[in-house]
Amino acid sequence: MKKLLIATAMIVAFAAPALAMGPFYIVFDKSAGKCTMVREAPSDTAKFAMMGEYASEQDAHMAMTGMTKCK
Repeated sequence: MKKLLIATAMIVAFAAPALAMGPFYIVFDKSAGKCTMVREAPSDTAKFAMMGEYASEQDAHMAMTGMTKCK
């Protein structure tokens, strides 16, 4: 039983980062004046401006903190 729990924990630990992989998009909401991270590219270009596409959530967060529009 202990081996099964350890094996399950290891599978979950290795699978979780793979599920978090992108693409992630940073979009600027023109009406609200703030940035948001989304999983799908914006289709309403009149309301949203796409700021970038990133492979992982961590990359998107790092990029968003450096963007002047997003502060």
